[in-house]
Amino acid sequence: MIDLADIAAAAERIAGHVIRTPAVPSPGLSQSLGIPVTAKLELLQRTGSFKVRGAAARLLTLTPQERARGVVAVSGGNHAIAVAAMAGAMGIKATVVMPRSAPRRAVEVAESSGAAVRVTGDMAEAFALTGRLRDEGMVLVHPFDDPVVLAGQGTVGLELAEDAGELTDVLVSIGGGALISGVAVALRALRPGVRVWGVEVAGADAMSRALAAGAPVPVELSSIVSTLSAPMVSQLTYEHVSALVSDVIVVTDEQAVQGTLDIADQAKLWAEPAAGCLMAAARQVIERVGDAARLGLVICGGNVTFRDLKAWSDRFALE
Repeated sequence: MIDLADIAAAAERIAGHVIRTPAVPSPGLSQSLGIPVTAKLELLQRTGSFKVRGAAARLLTLTPQERARGVVAVSGGNHAIAVAAMAGAMGIKATVVMPRSAPRRAVEVAESSGAAVRVTGDMAEAFALTGRLRDEGMVLVHPFDDPVVLAGQGTVGLELAEDAGELTDVLVSIGGGALISGVAVALRALRPGVRVWGVEVAGADAMSRALAAGAPVPVELSSIVSTLSAPMVSQLTYEHVSALVSDVIVVTDEQAVQGTLDIADQAKLWAEPAAGCLMAAARQVIERVGDAARLGLVICGGNVTFRDLKAWSDRFALE
């Protein structure tokens, strides 16, 4: 498992390549949930999500020989954008593999950054193609099965611990689990009294199923939230979450979309369902720990178009 020294080293390495995003009290979310809420605004990060932290941390460790071979990444959207943008800025050839369900904007942004984009039928096929490209010689920048990437994502927790006011509980969305793993390590070291909760959506609940099984297991993906849709978590992230996270809460796609609308209405933030799912989970956490809680929400990204959100809202008949 990584430790605070790994995260501190990653923070030093990526300084100047990423934004130190604000952690601010949210009056709107506080009023909605009935308790003080602090929002860590990773949707304001370069490329629109936290993913650029891990991508930068990994790319900056490449040797000249590895840079010459080029890199490959697999993603439901945000990791692809991050790797494409950072590789383009560093003059590294990049190929990103995404499933057909990935947001169109993610494909367009990755291509505009200079990456070669390969689109597959689903996420399982995307991971398989990525493995073949790695075997052919490209350097894999894995979205969550890499301790350097975990340390890079953990800089979110480092900043949250340093910048936020008093917190009792922090909620973090889970796809493959790199973000929550790094955040949990940082908070356990710097704010040991704070509980960390993971949030998934049904149909992309690989971590909660791994915890139930006692090891990572493959899951059949059916959620609309492509940016959380990992077909299986890694042993690395499973070990971090099982050791450091209080629990993983699973909500529905409909709740994730409703949460996105609520965040827009109440916090004036244009987030994506990968962050919107935190709202329903936050209410469950408050029921479990009591109304003396002081919540931190990691608003992990904002790479969703109006058209996407309108289509999802219509699908679930949401106002």
